[in-house]
Amino acid sequence: MGTEIKRYKTITYVKLKQKRVCVECLPLIIFLRNRLKYALTGDEVKKICMQRFITIDGKVRTDITYPAGFMDVISIDKTGENFRLIYDTKGPCAVHRITPEEAKYKLYKVRKIFVVNDTIQIDLETGKITEFIKFDTGNLCMVTGGANLGRIGAITNRERHPGSFDVVHVKDANGNSFATRLIGKGNKAWISLPRGKGIRLTIAEERDKRLAAKRSSG
Repeated sequence: MGTEIKRYKTITYVKLKQKRVCVECLPLIIFLRNRLKYALTGDEVKKICMQRFITIDGKVRTDITYPAGFMDVISIDKTGENFRLIYDTKGPCAVHRITPEEAKYKLYKVRKIFVVNDTIQIDLETGKITEFIKFDTGNLCMVTGGANLGRIGAITNRERHPGSFDVVHVKDANGNSFATRLIGKGNKAWISLPRGKGIRLTIAEERDKRLAAKRSSG
C-alpha cells in the first residue's frame, strides 16, 4: 500500500523551518498551483519559477518549495500582480492582493533593537527602516498566534504582570472585546486588510450574512 495521498486531502499550509524560526509557511508550489490556479502540476510550477517571474520581498526565487511566510510580499513580474501573506480569522497564510505601492514595504515585529513588540516598516528595496509604531494603547494590532489568530482591533488596555506575560485587551470594529503586533497608528492601518477586516463572526452572524447575501443576489 502506497504512502501517497490525494492532493485534495493535503493541508493548505505547511510548518517549515526557515533560517529564523519554525513558522507557518506557504510553499511557492502551493501558492501558484492551489491558490492562484496558475499551474496544474509541480512541473508547470517549476517552469514558471525557472523563468524568474516570481519574487519574494524583491528577490527572485526559483525554488518551488521556498516557504513564504507572514507579511512576505510575492510579486509576479509577468502579470504585474502583487500579493501579501497575512493571517485572517479562518487561519494562517491568507493570500491578499495588494497595490504596487504597498508591495514596496512590509512590517516586522521588533524583538531587540527598539522596544519589544513595537512594529517597524522596512523598505524592501533598500532594507532600511522607514518608520515604526509603538506598542501603545489606541493603536491598531493584528493577533499573530493563539485562539484569536488573525483578529484585528485597537488596543484598549495593557495589563502588566511582572515575571509573567502582559495581557493586552483589544476591541474590534464591531465592538467585540478580547484579551495581544501593531499594524497601524491609531485607526489607520499601514497595510491593506483582508475582506473580513479581521472581525471574527459568530456562527449566527455568519448565517445571517450568508442569508442576506443570498437575498440580495436573488
